[in-house]
Amino acid sequence: MTIQLPPHPDPEQGISPRGWRAQLCYQLRLFFIALQFFTRLPTPRWVGFDAVWLRHASRYFPAVGVVVALLCSLVYSLLAWCLPQLLAVLLATAAGIYITGALHEDGFADVCDGFGGGVQPQRVMEIMRDSRVGAFGAIGIVMLLAIKIACLACLPTAQVAPALLLAHPLSRCLASALIWRMKYVREEGKAKPLAQQMNGLEFAIAALTAVVSVIVCAGLGWLSLSSILLALLLGLAATFFLVRLFRRRIGGYTGDCLGAVQQLSEVAIYLGLLAKVSSAVYS
Repeated sequence: MTIQLPPHPDPEQGISPRGWRAQLCYQLRLFFIALQFFTRLPTPRWVGFDAVWLRHASRYFPAVGVVVALLCSLVYSLLAWCLPQLLAVLLATAAGIYITGALHEDGFADVCDGFGGGVQPQRVMEIMRDSRVGAFGAIGIVMLLAIKIACLACLPTAQVAPALLLAHPLSRCLASALIWRMKYVREEGKAKPLAQQMNGLEFAIAALTAVVSVIVCAGLGWLSLSSILLALLLGLAATFFLVRLFRRRIGGYTGDCLGAVQQLSEVAIYLGLLAKVSSAVYS
C-alpha cells in the first residue's frame, strides 16, 4: 500500500498539507519519524526519512514514550506471573534499553563524563562527543539503573506498569521542554535536525500526551493523585537542576543533555511514587 504525501510539508516554508486526510497522514508520518529516531521499532516503508520531517517530529517524543512504556509493561506483566518481581523489573528494564537502543542512557553517561571531567564549555562538549565511557559515565549509569530497578522492584506489583506508563511520556515531555525553550549549542550532531526550536503548539501537543497519561493513571485509580503530584514535582526538580547546570556550564543543551534529562527525571518520578507508597506503609 502506497500513501501519497506532500514531498516536504514544512509550515515554516509555507508548505503544509491541505485537508483533514492529508493532515492526518502528515501527523502520522511525524509520529513514525519520531519512533524511527528514538527506537529500534520497525516503521512502515512509506514513512521514509528526511531531516525536514524530523525537525517537526519532536512533538511526538512523549508519544514514543507511551509506546515504550506499553511494551515494557507487557514484558513486566508476562514475566511477573512466573518470576520474582525484581527479575521481572530487571528484564523489563532491559527490554526498554533494547527497544530504544540505549539512546537516552548513552546520553546520560556522556553528560556524566563531560560535566564531571571537563571545566571549559568546549572541553565538556569534546568529552561528551567521545564514544569512550569514562569513570564518571560508568559510575553514573550503573547508579542510575540500580536506582531505577530498585524503585520499580519496591513498588506494589500492581503499580509497576502504571509507573512506567506515567514516567516514560512525562520524562520525555520534560526533555522536550529543552528543545522548546533552550538553545542547541553544538554546530553539528545527530540530534541537530530534531533540536530546531519547537513552537508553542508543538510543545502543547507533547505536553498533552503527558497529561493524558497522568489522567489515565489517576482516573483509573492505578496511582493516587497525591503520588502523581509528588512524582511530577520531583521530575520537575530534576529537570530544573540539569537545565541550570547546562546553562551555566555550556550555555544551552546538546542531544546528550536531552537523554540525561529524560533519564534523571524518569528516576525522580519513580522515587516520588515510591516515597508516597513508603509513607503510606509507615504512617
